[in-house]
Amino acid sequence: MLMEASVLPLTPFRRGKVRDVYVVDEERLLLVATDRVSAFDVVMGETIPHKGAVLTQITAWWLRQLESRVKHHMLSADTSEIVREVPQLRAHKREIAGRAMLCRRTTVFPIECVVRGYLSGSAWKEYRDKGTLAGEPLAKGLRESERLDPPVFSPATKADEGHDENITIDRMRSLVGDRSARELETLSREIYEAGRAIAAKRGVIIADTKFEFGRVRQPANGSEASGVVILVDEVLTPDSSRFWPADSYEPGQAQPSFDKQPLRDYLDAEKRAGRWDGNYPPPHLPPEVVDATSKRYLDIYRRLTGHSLQPDGAH
Repeated sequence: MLMEASVLPLTPFRRGKVRDVYVVDEERLLLVATDRVSAFDVVMGETIPHKGAVLTQITAWWLRQLESRVKHHMLSADTSEIVREVPQLRAHKREIAGRAMLCRRTTVFPIECVVRGYLSGSAWKEYRDKGTLAGEPLAKGLRESERLDPPVFSPATKADEGHDENITIDRMRSLVGDRSARELETLSREIYEAGRAIAAKRGVIIADTKFEFGRVRQPANGSEASGVVILVDEVLTPDSSRFWPADSYEPGQAQPSFDKQPLRDYLDAEKRAGRWDGNYPPPHLPPEVVDATSKRYLDIYRRLTGHSLQPDGAH
């Protein structure tokens, strides 16, 4: 079942580029990943089959792999369990199957915590033109797709609409405070290193990724400032990460990718041809681009988890 948008008997909290978020109660939210797809921070007019389920279930898989290292917001991504916890959703079980996650409610930091282990994409373009990344200088003589040791932490501001903005770490400190900035960077680096070690065993390079964090909401008699920082939103998905096959990696050029690269390639071609300026509205996506992108999502799920996607989110 394709889903462009969800309509559920819960109070809407927010609608992002891909996810619809609902309030369950004071302590829990329901995240529903639709089949909407965005690229270059613009939501496309077409949906991608299976995409929402892949994003939800690959995030759930990663959180289970990482939970000994970092606390996270997931309570359940199993559809039957979610319906038992939230009976109002019983009539919508088929609609949300595999694509819904019941989560702890947090106060989310207004920062995308980007970790780049390889020089690619917009980072490569900035480095090639200016020798910098988010305004910070990098070593000279780096090649496209070069491995970065240590990985570069490159924060950005979040935007529900329009383009995210890369910012310096000093700017991040001014937004969240020194202590939180240090904690977010430390957690981001630890999760990235753990994730890329797991992926490497499966023949996959995680070139870069982005994380989000929130503070657990405290009871009325508690102090929110003392809340624990936990990992939220999607984690190491084809939407938030750049995945490459390890067996064909060769620096000095662009790499084949397991994520939504067919979509990016098509849009890049439309830009070069002068048919799209990179802003809304996006160009129409041909069926072959939609199909190729869907297959990439299913492929990376299978490569990482070792299993084909389960439609109901069971594991």
